[in-house]
This record gives sequence, structure tokens and C-alpha cells, in this order.
Amino acid sequence: MDAQGRGRAEDIDPADQWVLNPQTGDYELRLTPSTGQSTVPGPRRTAPAEGRRERRAAPPAKDVPPQRSRRREPQPPPPAPNRRRSRPKKKSTAKKVLLWSSGSLAFVVLAAAAGGYLYYRHLDGNITTQDVVGAKNGFSKDEAFNILVIGTDKRTGKGNEGYGDKGSVGHADTNVLLHVSKDRSNATALSIPRDLIVDVPDCEVKDPETGELKTIPGTSNVRFNTSLGQDGRDAGCTMKTIKAVTGITVDHFMMADFNAVKTLSSAVGGVEVCLAKDVDDPDSHLKLDAGTHNLKGEDALAFLRTRHSFGNQGDLDRIKVQQQFLSSLARKMSSGDTLTSPTKLTSLAEAATEALTVDKGIGSLSKLKDVALELKKVPTKNLTFVTTPVVDNPAEKTPVTVVLNQSAAPQVFDAVKNDVSLTETKKKQKAAADSKLKGPKSAAGDVRVDLYNGSGQTGAAQATLTWLQNSEGVSKSSQMGNKPTQAKTTLEYSPDQADQARRLAEIMGLPGSALKEGQSEKNDQGLPAIVLILGKDFKGAGTPVSGGSAKVSAPKTTADKTVCAK
Repeated sequence: MDAQGRGRAEDIDPADQWVLNPQTGDYELRLTPSTGQSTVPGPRRTAPAEGRRERRAAPPAKDVPPQRSRRREPQPPPPAPNRRRSRPKKKSTAKKVLLWSSGSLAFVVLAAAAGGYLYYRHLDGNITTQDVVGAKNGFSKDEAFNILVIGTDKRTGKGNEGYGDKGSVGHADTNVLLHVSKDRSNATALSIPRDLIVDVPDCEVKDPETGELKTIPGTSNVRFNTSLGQDGRDAGCTMKTIKAVTGITVDHFMMADFNAVKTLSSAVGGVEVCLAKDVDDPDSHLKLDAGTHNLKGEDALAFLRTRHSFGNQGDLDRIKVQQQFLSSLARKMSSGDTLTSPTKLTSLAEAATEALTVDKGIGSLSKLKDVALELKKVPTKNLTFVTTPVVDNPAEKTPVTVVLNQSAAPQVFDAVKNDVSLTETKKKQKAAADSKLKGPKSAAGDVRVDLYNGSGQTGAAQATLTWLQNSEGVSKSSQMGNKPTQAKTTLEYSPDQADQARRLAEIMGLPGSALKEGQSEKNDQGLPAIVLILGKDFKGAGTPVSGGSAKVSAPKTTADKTVCAK
């Protein structure tokens, strides 16, 4: 008798025990049940008495089709006595495990996706946005862009009682205008002193509740930091002030307070700084020995707020310290140690989204991610930090504030405005290798040049003449008037004036294609002079026409170099 049989072997045909279930496509074991009995095999019951046959009809099971009529087909020979009949093959254990594993994996992936989505929404909800007039609507990954990074002196949170002005409405205490080039080969971080005397223009602010515009009158001859907070001004007013002072249009802003420095520096595991001397500042409570230190949290904020221990104990020297800190932070954030650490990346995402207030154009996690990815493309060696060129305010007997250096500042502003790098890039170095530019160069004072304006820009020739004479020492230069407008700037010279042409090309940032060997002309003293005609490609006095990096008088550093604070 079969182990799963209910009577004699000869009473039940093997073909009737396994029935095809059309719902599953599998054969299932079906024994003839008694009334009300499940189709699942139960405990073995006592066989009926000899000579009796019990075949009671049972209602068909709900999940298995009724037993079909037996079809007489050739059957294999009956098994030998005491041997078990062979059973149809069931699904292998491996297949069962595979099905279970696949289902579990799908659940895990679904749960992870749901968790990732929820965390994404969490980070997105951390971001504080402000609707300001003048900010771009959205972010383009295919254009150069300018982001104003503002650090306010507003005290928020515990532990910040010793910093900033007590009761401050949040002035523009630290200001860095970050310009990222269109080709992402370089970027410029332009620091703007808070004590720079400017005229703050009228600006419009939006009521956060109603969206109605309110005009805040401008003020003249005031510190730059009052462009934010004072009289209810928002970051849009600071952006407009930068446009008025520099001519540079600001696309977006990011604003942070003291707590942002603490959280961001801690999120990356600390920022390395270098001190050339011991520092013990009672005002900021910074006490460090000379050498290298890894600062985060409260120590990082104290380092950035210290000014009485560096240089001339003024804000300009503190700006240098801030630039050193930001350079180190840029190196740390782009390092493999940070980019490959899920813990640090998560902490950084939390800190950045909680600490920053941004305009609506970049006020989402996806937009901030796009900004970060574009910034990541810029090599640290081509991220240049430069401070707006200034001089002491001549109106003050004991200078406390500063004013623009009118001979040096426009060069820096024009470079940023015209998307010109302050450092050499490989692409531009290759362009500068033009053979016409190789060879000896005369002294700037020996260059005799007649200057014409063919750019179509009013005053371009006069502005260039002033710059050449006052800033570059090309004293033997003359402004000769206008020429018909031409597309490209040209410099024509006779063979014996090649050394003068190469020197002027270097000063002007001219490509080799602009140089034309031909004839010189006689200047107003009757002496031979090379001929410079400004074309429509002329971008401004002190800004290279094409190729090379901008020639500026302001000190600059790059993010790949470590500079010790003095």
C-alpha cells in the first residue's frame, strides 16, 4: 500500500491521484476525500474490511477541479512488492529559495526606495527660501553663473553671545561673490569688504505673507554691510548694491549665520588651517599654537571671527583668514575622503540644507545638487580667491573704512563680468603658445603705440590709454580717435618692432592671431609707432582680449595652496 494511500493499492488508480490544476499549471495530489474533508492528505485511516469497497462521492474542492474520468491508457508495469511508487517531481528547493529570495529582495529595494524618497523629502524640507527681487528663476547648467555667499552677524542659537553685534538685524558681515565660468575650467571668489563705503541704491522687497512689493530708499556714503538688514533690506538689496558697485549681475544668493560655520565644519570632519604664529585672542577666545590645526564647531567659528590677532588687526586681514579657511574647506569637500564617505555626505547634506537660506531659483534639493555638481567640475588650482582692491578712506583722519581702488578694482570686476579666468588654464596656455608671441620683449616704457577705437564702444580707447599709461607704464602711447568698427582687435608692427608688439600683446592679453607684421606709422612726434585697433572683441581695459588670464594688480591665491595666517 502506498504511504499516502487510503485503501488497497488496487482500489485507486495512480492517474487519479495527481490532477492538473489549471490555475497554477501544476499537478497536485488529490485523494478521494470523505464528505466535508479537506483535499489535503490527513492521517492514515484504518483500511475497510476485506471485500468491502467504499467509494463515496465527495463535493469537489473549491480550488481543485473535479476528478476526471479515468482514461485507459497503456500503464507501466506495477511496482515490485514493498517498493514505493515514484512521485512526480516537485519544484526543487533551489527554485523555492530563489522565489523567496526574489520576493524578499524586491521588498528590500522597495523599502529602500521609499526610505530614500522620504529622506529626500526630509532634506528638501530643511531648506529655507526667500523670494527676492533680482534673483534668477531657476538654474542653468550651461551658462556662467554668479552666486553671492553672505555670512550675517546675526546671533542665533546658543553659544553665539560673544560674536557679532548685539541685537544686530543681520548685516552682510562676510561677502563672497562666487563666479563660475561657462566652461567650468575656472572660478573666482571675490571678497567684498563689509567696511567698503558705497551708495546703496533703492531696492524692492517682497512681503513674505502677501507678496506685495515695498520700496526701501537707498542711502549714500555708507558701509556695504548695511545693504542687508538695515531698514528691512533683504539679500536682493545686497545683490543690487553689488551690481551698482561692480557692474556684475548676481544670479543667486546663499546666506548663513554663525551656526552654519559650526555645523558645516563638523560635517566634513574638520577643516585644516595653518598658523604662522601662536594666537591667543581674548575677544574670539581662539587660543592655538603655531602650526597646522584641524578645526570644527566652535573653534572653526572662532578662527573665522578673529581679527585682532592677524596682520593689522583689521577686517581686510580677517578676509585673508576667511579665504584660507574656504580654500581648505573646498579641498576637503572635493577630497576622496569626503566623497566616498556616506556618513560625511549625509552629515554634510543635513548641515547644508539646515544652515542655508537661498533664493527660490535654487530653493530645492535638486537645484542645490545641480549647483554642487557644477562646482565640482572646477579644479581647485583654478579656484582663485581675490579681495576687491581698496584703499583707506581719505575722508577719515584715522581710517576705519575703505573705498575702491579706482585703478585696480575695475580690472578685477571686468574679468569677472566678462568670464575671464584669473589663473591660467590648460586650454588657454596652449593658445598662448602661439609662435608670434615667443621671443624677446621690450620694456613697457619703450613701447610706442598709436591707439584707435574700432570696437564700437564709446570711450574704449581713452579708457585703455589711461590704463596703459597709469597702470602698465606704457607712457609712449597716444589715443588717435576712431576707426571703422571691426570684429577683432589687431596690432600691426614693422619687423624691427616685434619686441614692442610682443610686450604690448602680453599686457593686453592678445592672441597671436591679432599680431600682423606689416608697417608702422608715424606718431604725432614723427616717430614710428605700432598700431593698435580695438575690435568688437575688446572687453575692457585690463581684461585680456582673448587667451591668457586676466592681468590684475590685486593679490590673489588659489584653493589648491595652503597659506598660513600671520
